[in-house]
Amino acid sequence: MNPPRLGIGVIGAGRVGAVLGAALRAEGHAITGAYAVSDASRERAEALLPGVPLLDVPAIVERSEMLLLAVPDDQLAPLAAGIAATGLVPGGQLVAHTSGRYGAEVLAPLARAGSATLAIHPAMTFTGTRTDLSRLVGCPMGITAAEEFLPVAAALVVEMGGEAVVIAEGDRPLYHAALAHAANHLVVLVDQSRQALARLGIENPGEYLRPLLEAALDESLRRGSGALTGPVVRGDAGTVAAHLTALADLDATAAPVELGDVGGTYRALAAAALARARLPEDARTRIRELLEENPPREDA
Repeated sequence: MNPPRLGIGVIGAGRVGAVLGAALRAEGHAITGAYAVSDASRERAEALLPGVPLLDVPAIVERSEMLLLAVPDDQLAPLAAGIAATGLVPGGQLVAHTSGRYGAEVLAPLARAGSATLAIHPAMTFTGTRTDLSRLVGCPMGITAAEEFLPVAAALVVEMGGEAVVIAEGDRPLYHAALAHAANHLVVLVDQSRQALARLGIENPGEYLRPLLEAALDESLRRGSGALTGPVVRGDAGTVAAHLTALADLDATAAPVELGDVGGTYRALAAAALARARLPEDARTRIRELLEENPPREDA
């Protein structure tokens, strides 16, 4: 016997909400309505959820057995409180949000109104297109809920093609920080390197970096800090000094909004690399002193 299908309302038809709604719809659930504010969200809803009516929040709450809240983090708590305050929430309604930052506690007003509250966070970036649907397959998704509702959250993850990983309520901030630090700050690092190469006249700097970056990412995912290479872990103070001088010159000639203190980024990450390096103390000290100098010496 097939499991009963849910009527699901999507509140926030952005890149995440529209894609997850489409994934659940493909599993036989009915999308009862979508709430979209911007033109881009409305167009996305039409593309990914064709035929689904665009409604206001109260109308979606009234007609849905499950609500999928896919809104920016700072809007989530006010949204949950506002929905609960309408008095429209039926007992037993499922409410899931997609924020990485929060667990289920942010939905406490809805839990008090009788809802089963869930946090389901796919650990991937979204383009807001149908290509995301195939990328959901095998994607780890962090779930948080009361013990009795964890199987429900896990079942929804499986239906979307993902792999459920239980994250404790109190661990959500660190969980999200780890993901954001890896994905968001990697983009900054790569962009700084791309622009530095472009300053030298190198065409297609992204393609120039690709073999190096793909190998480094693959090795670091497999081996952690054991994948570290380069002048810091070799104790090559002269090369580090030359890097710092070149980056100081780059920062001096670039608009701050263009590159964003490449030298400062290099110093911070080199210091983190130094902490992981197995070096004699004298070599470690020379590099530490270089990283702490401003401006760097050129005679190291």
